[in-house]
Amino acid sequence: MVTTSPEKHPQHSTTDPESPVSPISDPSAPHDNNSHDAWNSMPKRKPVPVPATATGADSPTKETESKTKLAGFGATFSAFLTLNWYRDASQRQKRKYLIIGAAIAGVLLLALIIGLAVGLTVGKKKSSSSSNLALPTSHGGPYSGDLTYYNPGLGSCGYTNSDTDLICAVSHVLFDAASTGSNPNENPLCGMKLRLRRDGASVDVKVVDRCVGCKETDLDVTETVFKKVADVDQGRVLMDWAWLEQAPVSVS
Repeated sequence: MVTTSPEKHPQHSTTDPESPVSPISDPSAPHDNNSHDAWNSMPKRKPVPVPATATGADSPTKETESKTKLAGFGATFSAFLTLNWYRDASQRQKRKYLIIGAAIAGVLLLALIIGLAVGLTVGKKKSSSSSNLALPTSHGGPYSGDLTYYNPGLGSCGYTNSDTDLICAVSHVLFDAASTGSNPNENPLCGMKLRLRRDGASVDVKVVDRCVGCKETDLDVTETVFKKVADVDQGRVLMDWAWLEQAPVSVS
């Protein structure tokens, strides 16, 4: 009896070029360095890039939102200036807008009136304010006399003045006594300073004119000067005065 041994299938060599099984895909094939090299040499599919989720990735979105808000605000402001909001409003809304506008205008007008009134009051107090300085005694005086006011113009000293100037006219008695020639513009009293005082208020004035109707120690001043020491309705009041400079003439 002849015994036949089972047919042995030859193992596929990894170097057999005609082998139908790839040595890389064959699980039974031994894994050696050549296999790894063949795997590494195969082209691989590139990974799909993942959208960035960094902190700055949403910045363009915020910038776009900001630009959109600014554009919306600009459109709203333009519509406000062109009164589109009023034309598109209903009759009830228009009446409401008119009432609100009238109220705002009234408040602004009232504030303007109050501001003007306060300004005028402060200006009046400032213009009527005066100093409280004592009369000097080293240059002649003090003297007592009547104080009146007049509307100045071109005076005997050649000066042209107005009602707001701090000037005075001395009596013709003093003016003529100090005269040194025929030209009144060259009188030594012209331009000299004196201080008048009444009820704790004092004013410094400059001599620019000659008062014909004044007695020796009387003074005639502008209405502005008179208001600083008395009420203009009084017209004539008693006051004291003294020279601020050495006087070229004595008072009897």
